[in-house]
Amino acid sequence: MRSTPLLLVPALALTAGCVTGIPPEALALRPQTMQMRQLQSRRFATGDEKMILSACVALLQDLDFNLEEASSELGLVVASKDRSAIETGQVIGSLIIALLSGASTPTDKEQRFRASVVTRLSEDRKSVGVRVTFQRIVWNTENRVSRNEALENPEFYQAFFEKLSKAVFLEANEF
Repeated sequence: MRSTPLLLVPALALTAGCVTGIPPEALALRPQTMQMRQLQSRRFATGDEKMILSACVALLQDLDFNLEEASSELGLVVASKDRSAIETGQVIGSLIIALLSGASTPTDKEQRFRASVVTRLSEDRKSVGVRVTFQRIVWNTENRVSRNEALENPEFYQAFFEKLSKAVFLEANEF
């Protein structure tokens, strides 16, 4: 019995030498990463971070999102909304496969959109940076996640920031 632990020490030493760590390419940024970050970010010429957060919350609520978390100290807002994910073409395709093969295939049923907003007051306290990200999670008729993706449509982010600019203006001028 006492020899077993002694045999484990060399075995563990040999296997520890096999661990190579994280491959360098796993930590490399894709060329599109900076472009996406620029689409997701804007700077507002005000030092009032709480007003910016308030405008973000109001805008997300106007877009039918439900507030999940908010922290003015952290400059964070997280919200979500649930929608149907049923697509007619997918349902028809599933029916055709079922008729031809007798096998049923799951189709998308519901989806959740999540929005995360992070703000940061500049060091000179004269502007606030805002970054928003949107994700989508889709569940199928078997209640399994069929898609979990970041939304990367540039027009979507442009429209969000146009509305946010208007909301900031209205918030700043108390309309």
